[in-house]
Amino acid sequence: MGLNGAALPDFPWDALAPAKRVAGEHPGGMVDLSVGTPVDPTPAVVRAALERAADSPGYPQTVGTPELRAAITDWFARRRGVPDLPEDGVLPTVGSKEAVALLPALLGLGAGDVVLHPQVAYPTYDVGARLAGAQPVAVGIDPATWPESVAGARVRLIWLNSPGNPHGHVLNAGQLRAIVTWARRHGVVVAADECYAELGWSERWQAEPIPSLLDPRVSDGDLSGLLVLYSLSKQSNLAGYRAAFAAGDPALVAPLREVRRHAGMIVPGPIQAAMTAALHDDAHVAEQKARYGRRRAVLLDAVRAAGLQPDPQSEAGLYLWLRAGAVGEPGPEGATGSWALVEALAARGILVAPGVFYGPAGEGYVRMALTASDERIDAAASRLSQGGPLVR
Repeated sequence: MGLNGAALPDFPWDALAPAKRVAGEHPGGMVDLSVGTPVDPTPAVVRAALERAADSPGYPQTVGTPELRAAITDWFARRRGVPDLPEDGVLPTVGSKEAVALLPALLGLGAGDVVLHPQVAYPTYDVGARLAGAQPVAVGIDPATWPESVAGARVRLIWLNSPGNPHGHVLNAGQLRAIVTWARRHGVVVAADECYAELGWSERWQAEPIPSLLDPRVSDGDLSGLLVLYSLSKQSNLAGYRAAFAAGDPALVAPLREVRRHAGMIVPGPIQAAMTAALHDDAHVAEQKARYGRRRAVLLDAVRAAGLQPDPQSEAGLYLWLRAGAVGEPGPEGATGSWALVEALAARGILVAPGVFYGPAGEGYVRMALTASDERIDAAASRLSQGGPLVR
């Protein structure tokens, strides 16, 4: 049961145990591409900062050190096209997943409230609504199709995820602006999970930053009702550090800060120093992105050789979103199901996540992560390329 007595779904990845056993029996060992867990070294500049700050006998600051707050605002201006972010509009968090899961409750949502989230989405948006006692509702990207209320319960929060997990779709500035306009008309908070924003792959998103919800082209320079979550796990290989932050409307950040002060939800001092160093150094981010770009190219060639179709709208992120069939064929209706694809890949020693982990609209797809070593990615590519079509 959840904090408010709501029934929570089973943890999805537990259901992968049978496929994991099959994949583990492959003579060359399993290639685990089911979870986006970074495997490359934590950057030296970050480790050095952590070491320098290791003598840390006092309690850290919940709001973040002045250096960290300044680094976050500088990073938004330099990398995300968001100038003049106020320092009272940023807050470090213990990773971004806890912030996603707890945000509805921390904003005071409960029974009688609705949380909208994408149709194909990271499961924690749904779980966070349930933890607060609110009702999660999956919606498409067009706000003209969204409800203002559901069975008398009012929409209070909208979750966005751009670039999206699992499919890598990107919302452009015009789409984000339309969502903000709708939300302000109806008095709804918009929260955007932007943790893959540094990993754009299409030509457009190589040339310009992926738009942030806080971008002035989206917000008209008004941050009211807007909140962004960002994690350094992906861009900086800091998943083990639990290093993330929230940013946006100071009026939304303030109650989050007060709850965290009372509850002792504080990012450790040495981690804050490491985050500051990571946010000031763009070179390691470019180096890591190049690694993922090479792995993505290798896997894209291989999955096509195995008869899998990558989502043509996937422009960014850490995953390939795949279904059986060739480009130009019909969608997943009537196509090979998610679990059948998981089993077929497990037989080749490759573990992936079924699309249904991300909602019913994910049926017929699987998610394949780029987060494995070059050697393991090459092994997966060889098994895909040389084994013929996965589904006959």
